[in-house]
Amino acid sequence: MKRTALYLVLCLCGGMASAQQALTPDVLKTLKDSYANDRTDKAIRNAVNANPIKKLAANSAHTADADMDFTYKVQSSGITDQKSSGRCWLFTGTNVLRAQLMARTGMKNFYFSTVYTFFYDQLEKSNLFLQGIIDTREKPLDDKMVEWLFRNPLSDGGQFTGVSDLFEKYGVVPREVMAETYSSDNTSEFASLLKRKLREGGMNLRAAAEKGASEKELEQQKVELMKTVYRMLVYAYGEPPASFIWAPKVNGKYTEKSKTYTPQSFYKEVCGGEDLNANYVMLMNDPSRPYRQVYEIDYDRHTYDGHNWLYVNLPVEEIKEMAVASLKDSTMMYFSCDVSKFLNPKDGTLDLDNYDYGSLFGTTFGMDKKQRIQSFDSGSTHAMTLMAVDLDEAGKPERWMVENSWGADYGAQGHLIMTDRWFDEYMFRVVVNKKYCPQEVLELLKQKPVRLPAWDPMFQNEL
Repeated sequence: MKRTALYLVLCLCGGMASAQQALTPDVLKTLKDSYANDRTDKAIRNAVNANPIKKLAANSAHTADADMDFTYKVQSSGITDQKSSGRCWLFTGTNVLRAQLMARTGMKNFYFSTVYTFFYDQLEKSNLFLQGIIDTREKPLDDKMVEWLFRNPLSDGGQFTGVSDLFEKYGVVPREVMAETYSSDNTSEFASLLKRKLREGGMNLRAAAEKGASEKELEQQKVELMKTVYRMLVYAYGEPPASFIWAPKVNGKYTEKSKTYTPQSFYKEVCGGEDLNANYVMLMNDPSRPYRQVYEIDYDRHTYDGHNWLYVNLPVEEIKEMAVASLKDSTMMYFSCDVSKFLNPKDGTLDLDNYDYGSLFGTTFGMDKKQRIQSFDSGSTHAMTLMAVDLDEAGKPERWMVENSWGADYGAQGHLIMTDRWFDEYMFRVVVNKKYCPQEVLELLKQKPVRLPAWDPMFQNEL
């Protein structure tokens, strides 16, 4: 009797919704009549039908060559290229370290092997996933955490804590020691196969747990699965070296006697071995959440024994002050943003005036940064290396420049230049050395972090 009554209520509600809210013939006629279909409309329709929208919306009154002169600019040489991969976070991390190493050694041309670090990133993420499956084995398949794990067993994207944990655990090597491969430059095909294998392994672990396998037995089964993962990674990316011989070279001449290093000793002795987790802090500008609060993203890390993503949410003007202080001291920074918004790929500028979409479509696009975040319209998508700022007479930023990882031919000789207005709207994260932070910001780090779920859409990995 109750089920019949409920069915009748649903039918009645459905009927009411159909009459009042659906696109009825009368409503459709109103919409059709609202379109004037005059000469202007026809011209715009013809243009939009046949051309890229970005090309039509380009602001012809706002064209100029990119200005490469800045008040403070960290010197660097050589532009990297992540090719068809989502490793911007790793290229950004190594580019920051690369600038420091070149300044320390006097070298003019040096690159790290990103595939070396990426090998261990993918190995660690595979273990993180499989261990997560073991840890959640008693939860049902439709549990939110279990579902998230199977949806995201692996990614070539990442963020700063991955850089810091991987450098600390595995060290780094020069590019000539472990070269890129086709699969590291083009990650999608191999990654899809590895993810399939991991999901299969995850299902097998859950099946074994259902049959009563102990945690020790599951751990042994995981190790057997990881042997397959390791072999697949070696086939795709090469096997990481245990040691290598290296010496710095300036103007074609070695400045020191060659020495045998391990990746860990190279990081400590040649790169300075800085504890990035202890000495750096991630600053976020997310107006959709309270400022001056520390946040931690659950399970958002690269290694099982590593650090979750941790950051301080601050107003953008306070972040700028710390970024300027870093650049004044010739120190680059890890930086991430919503790079696709208002990007002119030809001159490498990021400017709110680059495109006028509103005039083209006869409407407005008026959401502020908070609303764009809340409605999933904007979020951090790409990491780059913040290296320059141009200040006005009052000492306020007018323009910023980043070193990108899309090759030397993209944008402004491999760089992107953004206006300060664009920075306000689409910058999300900057990682700075704590020595550039005011004491009140350091005090905030003593808070117990607010823990956010791994599937929060604001915290996807940078690609």
